[in-house]
Amino acid sequence: MIAKLARTCTLRISPEKLNFILWDRQPSGGASTWCELEQENFFSEFQMEGVSAENNVIYLELTSENLSRALKTAQNARTLKIKLTNKHFPCLTVSIELLSVSNSSRIVTHDIPIKVIPRKLWKDLQEPSVPDADVSIYLPVLKTMKSVLEKMKNISNHLVIEANLNGELNLKVETELVCVTTHFRDLGNPPLASDDASLDRDPAEMVAVLVDIRKLLPFLAGQQVNPTKALCNVVAGRMVHLDVLHEDVSLQCFIPALALA
Repeated sequence: MIAKLARTCTLRISPEKLNFILWDRQPSGGASTWCELEQENFFSEFQMEGVSAENNVIYLELTSENLSRALKTAQNARTLKIKLTNKHFPCLTVSIELLSVSNSSRIVTHDIPIKVIPRKLWKDLQEPSVPDADVSIYLPVLKTMKSVLEKMKNISNHLVIEANLNGELNLKVETELVCVTTHFRDLGNPPLASDDASLDRDPAEMVAVLVDIRKLLPFLAGQQVNPTKALCNVVAGRMVHLDVLHEDVSLQCFIPALALA
């Protein structure tokens, strides 16, 4: 999915987690994605050593398609090892043990060039702090939502997302000639992070945010299967935060708001 979203990404390695980070630094404010994998859910052995005991992390920049292509060859592997190596240049070396028809094994090795990110740049690659949402709502089936947005993109690049505490979600595009709205009902609302967020608010009151549909659609298009949980957190006038869980993989997408007319 990361390979579908961006040509390059940042890989953050820590003793407990792997994070794939996409940071869009467009002046207008781009969508950013934070993907989290618990290492214990994926590896039987895991050893890493960062810069120091206080900064026990490693940040790498790599071409996401290179890693994706290497891992695709490991679907029927007996073992898979990923190591940080130096072969005249820094690499992620992926060693895959495959079984042949004669039951003997062979090793396939991929050396993926990477760039080690210096510590002075780490501050720009931290997990975003998300303000309390005005409304949090469960998303409909993502394939359905993607199909709707693909049609709306032909009308306008600007999408209004409206949600309330009654489990209602509206997706709306509008031009001088036409206004098209898709309504979703009975989606449900999770408990809000802040107990004060919904005080004195009418549950039927819509909270709206305007976003660039072209920043949201790639995230939905990259989903391979329906998630176990998908949330949309709307912060009025500021951002939309999508929180999607696929079994052992957590994905968060942050889309800045545009000014509502």
